[in-house]
Amino acid sequence: MNELDPQHWAVDALGALAHETRLSVFRMLVKAGADGMIAGAIAEHQGVPPSTMSHHLATLERAGLVQSERESRLIHYRADYAGMRRLLAFLMQDCCQGAPEMCADLVGELSCSAA
Repeated sequence: MNELDPQHWAVDALGALAHETRLSVFRMLVKAGADGMIAGAIAEHQGVPPSTMSHHLATLERAGLVQSERESRLIHYRADYAGMRRLLAFLMQDCCQGAPEMCADLVGELSCSAA
């Protein structure tokens, strides 16, 4: 993960997500949970060549949004929930303008369904 100041880190993380394939992969890995997915399965699911997917996954990993773990010849990827929380916290830190009630219902708007 990039250890720059929070604003530079957030720019890197948002830049990584500012690509349709990477955003889709990140969301897919978030849905996959702690089990994550093997790189080849991610590429197949996204309809992207493995070499291209490797580039996208490396970009997400450098941004602190994805973690990888080698398992024999396979690379297993998982969403980095700490990185995701860090980005969300950065984006939300000033939203309440000193009035927390402004953002109190935000969590209620989230849909944590499996769909």
